[in-house]
Amino acid sequence: MTCCSPNFSTLVLGFTKDTARFKDELDIMKFICKDFWTTVFKKQIDNLRTNHQGIYVLQDNKFRLLTQISAGKQYLEHAPKYLAFTCGLIRGGLSNLGIKSIVTAEVSSMPACKFQVMIQKM
Repeated sequence: MTCCSPNFSTLVLGFTKDTARFKDELDIMKFICKDFWTTVFKKQIDNLRTNHQGIYVLQDNKFRLLTQISAGKQYLEHAPKYLAFTCGLIRGGLSNLGIKSIVTAEVSSMPACKFQVMIQKM
């Protein structure tokens, strides 16, 4: 069973059809942070960091799916539940580009969040 519907696969492949082949996984992550994120969330990721050993951190300082939730502590602890779908989007997009990954999310202050992408070497 795949994690993504055929329509999602078509969406990712459609994004990349006019794009030059990616040199490496960093180029793919830049594509996810710029083009993919802009198409899905109408803005780019605010920050991309890597340890150059297969771990990337994508930070969105004003994540659209969290902007309508109150910043109170009781909401902060439930905020990661709202990020599960986006973790799946990132993982599915990377999978369709040939990269297997584990994606997790954290929220330390609303509406900012971080997605950690750990590349799994095949």
